Amino acid sequence: MADRILEGVRILDFGRYIAGPFCAALLADLGADVIRVERVDGGEDRYIYRVADAGDGALFLQMNRNKRGITMDPKAPGSAEILRRLVAKSNVVIANLPNETLHDLGLDYESLAAIRPDVILTAISAFGSEGPYASQVGFDGVGQAMSGAAYLSGFDRPTKSFASWVDMMSASLAAFGTMAAIHEHARNGRGQVVQASLFTSALTAMNFPLIEQALTGVERERTGNRGQSGAPADFFETRDGWIVVQVLGEPLFRRWARLVGQVDWLGDSRFATDALRADNGEVLSARTAAWCADLTTEDALARLAEARIPAGPVLSPREALQDRHVREAGLLVEMDFPGADRTPLILPSIGLTQTPARLWRRAPTLGEHTDEVLAELGFSAVEIAGFRTSRAI
Repeated sequence: MADRILEGVRILDFGRYIAGPFCAALLADLGADVIRVERVDGGEDRYIYRVADAGDGALFLQMNRNKRGITMDPKAPGSAEILRRLVAKSNVVIANLPNETLHDLGLDYESLAAIRPDVILTAISAFGSEGPYASQVGFDGVGQAMSGAAYLSGFDRPTKSFASWVDMMSASLAAFGTMAAIHEHARNGRGQVVQASLFTSALTAMNFPLIEQALTGVERERTGNRGQSGAPADFFETRDGWIVVQVLGEPLFRRWARLVGQVDWLGDSRFATDALRADNGEVLSARTAAWCADLTTEDALARLAEARIPAGPVLSPREALQDRHVREAGLLVEMDFPGADRTPLILPSIGLTQTPARLWRRAPTLGEHTDEVLAELGFSAVEIAGFRTSRAI
């Protein structure tokens, strides 16, 4: 399609789990030809949250939409020539692997540039390429734990978010950097290394609490769902469920006070600023909880919406799938996958009016496009059969 902004860009995806594969998926959404390279027996991330008859998982179906898929064993006979031709025909290589593993597989920048001097390598790691932790491996939870995020989350103990926000943020920043590198290549033909790390991403999200800690010495502790920068900001139980309410800033606080019948608190010195309201958040949460207790979720949210106060229901995954806005705005698109028909995939999160990101291909089955891609690289049917016999593919 002519309106794919990355039409003509080929990307090799050696990613695993979320950070690398989602980075590549974001670029595939914009029209890049992304080739996901897996181990011959399937990558370890293919089978997480199994949903398909063959065991393919929900994680893989999301992270690898819009891609073609091949299998390859980089250490098997013949694989070096396959890799050489793949790199020679590709603009970008994406890998979220430790530096030593990149070298072992011939995916370090020097090895890639020897094949294609203008190649772009997007390398996502746990801790980056420098520093005492550079060789260590890590997952999303490590970033949450080491950035201070988990320490300030939860109630009676540090708590990790169920959502893999460190991975997702790293992938998004890596895709942003890759787009910049593609733009620079278009200007002067140079390749380069794009780097992102889980730890850096987590520290980025937590930078403002770190700034506060460094400059004021404050020792914040976790407060559960209750906010620490304004109030009332908490989760509240209604007659038939739970809602979240977030009040931040004087105009919102004034509207909240009128809504719950506490106009007299507008002159109370305890609630004069956001910081003071946060310090006295338990009082404000208790008042909001009492107001919510006699209302249904629907009624509470309707009154909050009328007062223009940010609020929403606490939904289970089942309820999120059935949410009116999700359905009527068409945020989820059903795509069939062998053994997992009507898979609901979230639309690309960015909107471009002239060159929109789109879902146009389901995730590949294991090795689905191996023969197709190798034929494009000039290998004959006999050579491809030989690769399969030697388990190079």
